[in-house]
Amino acid sequence: MICSLSYAQNSQKDSAYFYFKKAIEFSNNNKHFGAYKNYIKAKNIYVYLNEIDSVAECNLELFELIASQNNLEDNSKPYLDDYYEYALKKNDSLKLLVASNSYASYFWDSDTIELSIKYYKNSLRLTENIKLRKYRVTVYANLAYLFTKTKTDSASYYFKKTLSLYTKEDKNQLFATYINYAVFFQKQNKFEEAIIQLNNAAKIEPTAYKLKYNKILYGKFANCYQEIGYYKKAYEAYEKYNIYRDSLNNTAQNIAISDLDVKYQTAEKDKKILETEAKRLKNRNLLIGSLLFILLAGTIAVLSLKNSKRKRKLAEQDKELETQKNLTLLKEQELTTINAMVDGQEKERKRIAEDLHDNLGSVLATLKLHFENLKMNREKKKINQEMLFDKTEGLIDEAYLKVRSIAHAKNAGVLANQGLLVAIQMMAEKISSADKIQIEVIDFGLDKRLENSLEISVFRITQELITNIIKHANAKNATINISLYDKNLNIIIEDDGLGFDIKKVNLKNGMGISSIKTRVSHLGGTFNVDSTKGKGSSIIIDIPIS
Repeated sequence: MICSLSYAQNSQKDSAYFYFKKAIEFSNNNKHFGAYKNYIKAKNIYVYLNEIDSVAECNLELFELIASQNNLEDNSKPYLDDYYEYALKKNDSLKLLVASNSYASYFWDSDTIELSIKYYKNSLRLTENIKLRKYRVTVYANLAYLFTKTKTDSASYYFKKTLSLYTKEDKNQLFATYINYAVFFQKQNKFEEAIIQLNNAAKIEPTAYKLKYNKILYGKFANCYQEIGYYKKAYEAYEKYNIYRDSLNNTAQNIAISDLDVKYQTAEKDKKILETEAKRLKNRNLLIGSLLFILLAGTIAVLSLKNSKRKRKLAEQDKELETQKNLTLLKEQELTTINAMVDGQEKERKRIAEDLHDNLGSVLATLKLHFENLKMNREKKKINQEMLFDKTEGLIDEAYLKVRSIAHAKNAGVLANQGLLVAIQMMAEKISSADKIQIEVIDFGLDKRLENSLEISVFRITQELITNIIKHANAKNATINISLYDKNLNIIIEDDGLGFDIKKVNLKNGMGISSIKTRVSHLGGTFNVDSTKGKGSSIIIDIPIS
């Protein structure tokens, strides 16, 4: 009876382990619903068996899975709470540290940022107990980022603490931290201090992703030098940026083609091995058949049948090889088609009508807001008239420069130097400066550049949606929430304007929405609108990043 019970328990453990491993496999393949269901099945069995360590592991995996996804209708926090209680009972400093860091990431949002900072500080206390430099430096880096949104003095302190913990071997981390420190100073318009940090990064030679890192570095250099009027240095930095960008693009394409060549050559070798083996077996069978023809006629028939099967296998291998050749050619054609499509998109965007709609729309809308302010304050003079005139004149100059650039531009404009996030932030600052609508930009995970044509498409889509808010929503506030997580770019644009009854509006009509939906669909993404009359609107866009 005892043996029977032990066997049943082992069988259940095997089932739970099977579900757990299957959940990990689903998660690695971005099949999140399958992963969630299998984690739940594994956890239920472990609960029944009172395997508390395994239950805790399932709780932690469920928290991380649900917290990273928007389409799983479950609250992630109870799973983390259960894991935290388990870590407390175990009095395990490392598990408590994992729980504290997970709480910090859960409260990462701007509304609960103070809670996130509290848990990261608790993580620092725990790292002192277990003396893990790797965890400690990661916590310092996260605190530095969070304090950039609240207390700049504290952010600078934690950046310095992060840098002090790196060793000479941590070249990639040092390089990235100096770049982030420079971006922190850029956002405060302290471009000279940003250049100091960029120079520190330039002294380090990364051990990986050299082309990508140097492309980012010289892009930042060009922007900072331009802002302080050092145009010669800005031009030199921009030239280096172009060199690294072109090298990076060429390397990526050559790697893709090289991989296809390797697969083709491997298939050729496999075919030759099979042919040689088949010839050897055929000769052996013929020799045996000639010696035993009279006595072993039945054996000869069997061997002939086996030989026929091998021939069919060779024929199937030939067919598979031909298919592989076709796939190789298709992949090469696909690469050529993709490059041609990207070039065609860029040329099309240089057409005057498209640029007038996408590039000048937001500037002219902002300019209109400034003129309305001038009209309203002409008598009341609640706002400094001289300042309004200066801002309006600046926008007119900018509009002129954009019109001029349409005729002469040979690249993607603001995105070529600064990237998607900085371009969106600059757009939001310019529009907000008109004092008619305040636009906040919230970002997460955009610590590296995306592919150039994708950045341009996303910026144009965002720019057109903000222009629509200015023209039609009569909103006071708007938010652009852009995040990159697990190879998925998520953009949420919200406003507190008039809103509309989505059931009574045909979204297929109108050039703006129809055009945006077409662009998002072309990028393989999804586009959703959520609006209630009198309560504002939300636009949600999800674009997969390959």
